[in-house]
Amino acid sequence: MKALCYALFACAFNLLLGYTGLLSFGHAAFMGAAAYGTGWLVRSGGLTPELGLIAGVLVAAALGLVVGLIAIRRQGIYFAMITLAMAQMIFFICLQAPFTGGEDGLQGVPRGKLFGLLPLDNDLAMYFFVLAIFVAVYLFIVRVVHSPYGQVLKAIRENEPRAISLGYNVNRYKLLAFVLSTAIAGLAGGLKTLVLGFATLSDVHWSLSGEVILMTLLGGLGTFAGPVVGAFTIIGLQNCLADRVGSWVTVIIGAIFVVCVLAFRRGFVGEFIARRKKPAAAEPAAAAPAQVKAHA
Repeated sequence: MKALCYALFACAFNLLLGYTGLLSFGHAAFMGAAAYGTGWLVRSGGLTPELGLIAGVLVAAALGLVVGLIAIRRQGIYFAMITLAMAQMIFFICLQAPFTGGEDGLQGVPRGKLFGLLPLDNDLAMYFFVLAIFVAVYLFIVRVVHSPYGQVLKAIRENEPRAISLGYNVNRYKLLAFVLSTAIAGLAGGLKTLVLGFATLSDVHWSLSGEVILMTLLGGLGTFAGPVVGAFTIIGLQNCLADRVGSWVTVIIGAIFVVCVLAFRRGFVGEFIARRKKPAAAEPAAAAPAQVKAHA
């Protein structure tokens, strides 16, 4: 369940970087803010899980709109630095706000009953609830990328000046993609709080923003399955190695990332897709000389 939540987070980040070309260094802020919002509203406000998730998504989308309006007019490293700075501000707000629990975090968040009827305390029920949301959002992202709106995002990623010359309001498209990505990241954060029962400062820390970049690049940037594979790889390694090697797990994951960058820069899924396309591209080239001989 935890891996599914982070896979959802990586898919949200991939929608922004992989298909729009915007690198955010502070995406954990939106996931963490929604995690706190959902947790507090479910625990103290008495909301049902689905309403808590909706509230968390709205919190993340609202923050995304504010940050996006400030950052979207800048490009490259300037955009990344603004998102990082805004994320640090959200981190310190979460650290100082009384309802977040400070360094102890927000503990004891109940899973509650879905629609007031189905209890989610059972792990199997919670698993299928998380899985259903993940599949629905994954298909939604696929639909968005294949829609005319998604094609414009790809055009902006490939050549923004040309997209502007064609008459597209580039800033509006990028802002919508940013808000959409932050809303999905917020959904991932709210789900994680319900699954684990707590929200902590690590959910809004800049290191989590680095991890989601690592997940996306390791799996395959700009591919649908890549972020999912990357998230499962990182979370799996953390769970398997944390008890055995302690903090060295970060070094091991970093070494794997270096090997990945040197050996297959497209990531696991990206490299697999590229190698499958090579024979298909070579077949017509091999058939061409044979056709020339036949005509001769």
